[in-house]
Amino acid sequence: MTVIFHVDLDAFYASVEQVDHPEYRGKPVIIGALPGTRGVVSACSYEARKFGVRSAMPISQAYRKCPSAIFLRVRMQRYQEVSCKIMELFEKYTPEVYQISIDEAFLDMTGTERLFGSPLDAARRIKEEVKEKTGLTISIGIAGNRYLAKLASDYKKPDGLYMVKEGEEEAFLDNLQVKDLWGVGKKTLERLEDLNIRSIPQLRQFSEALLKSIFGKAGGAYLYRAVRGIDPGIFRQEPGSHSISHEITFEADTRDREVIKKCLLELTHQVMFRMIKDCYRGKTVFLKLRYSDFTTITVQTTLRHFVNSAEELYSMAMQLLEKRWDRIRPIRLLGTGVSSLERADTPRQHELFEDEYDKKKKVEEAVYNIRRKMPGNIVIKASLLKKRED
Repeated sequence: MTVIFHVDLDAFYASVEQVDHPEYRGKPVIIGALPGTRGVVSACSYEARKFGVRSAMPISQAYRKCPSAIFLRVRMQRYQEVSCKIMELFEKYTPEVYQISIDEAFLDMTGTERLFGSPLDAARRIKEEVKEKTGLTISIGIAGNRYLAKLASDYKKPDGLYMVKEGEEEAFLDNLQVKDLWGVGKKTLERLEDLNIRSIPQLRQFSEALLKSIFGKAGGAYLYRAVRGIDPGIFRQEPGSHSISHEITFEADTRDREVIKKCLLELTHQVMFRMIKDCYRGKTVFLKLRYSDFTTITVQTTLRHFVNSAEELYSMAMQLLEKRWDRIRPIRLLGTGVSSLERADTPRQHELFEDEYDKKKKVEEAVYNIRRKMPGNIVIKASLLKKRED
């Protein structure tokens, strides 16, 4: 039997802050921006969730719901350091670690029973080691495919552990609500409500052909598989579909070109370090702009070669910015990233001479390795240093 773990770091950003600052433990913690400033909730502790605070909620609304909360800005590099440490820990148990976000990963534990015991025993060992080395709790779901493993990790959060045994897939799903199924959005739920379908067993009575006639070919096939515990492929990475990106919502809308340039520089370095860490390279650079009136523009360009350095990524992103920003409307959100990715260890024909970007990439790999091993912003670009001093 295939054995897949889905590991979810519980309330990750807020939990890291509570570990780093013991005085925050047991108190509502909201990560994103400070009250009175522009921004949204990036993450919050379970204590804050009891007040109705949720991710992506405007900070102003979060403050009204929980004025006694501890409001903090995002410390992305710190979260990345902790995430990297935990992902490296997972690799002690299996080389098949597929990280899907900063706080989630799938582990293929098939065939590891002789090394670590039963799946439940192995999961307990992983949970204990993460707790011992980081102070954080994690939830683990175990199943025969990624989709069910993901649902299982959510089933007993926080600090949970649940295994969907072979042959019990539908029984497990019957304990859930239709809204708990991954990939089932608001419009689908409304359509199901119109059809008087309120449970997974009810939905399972529909044939695949009927579901396709109602929800379309792709949507119907997805629902048919999902309610039977068959992996519908939502977590399967398709070639060229993966992207790595970072974005920031400014505390106040801005037209200040220098502020925007420096933020874009920092974002491109975050993207490049993530690409190095995850061992990817890509050819398509994209830029996302959201103006003060909430108009959102996404523009991209595809190169003939792979982006090899943050300098090149920054240069391309700046070109996109100069082309699309009208300099009149203030910018509310800025983001950039790289898509059309492939593994960086994929063989390719090397050029006879090493170009300047290849040299810069080697420097950045060295910088990344130092930052990964040592806490804090020890090595940073001079332009970023100036930004922090401003």
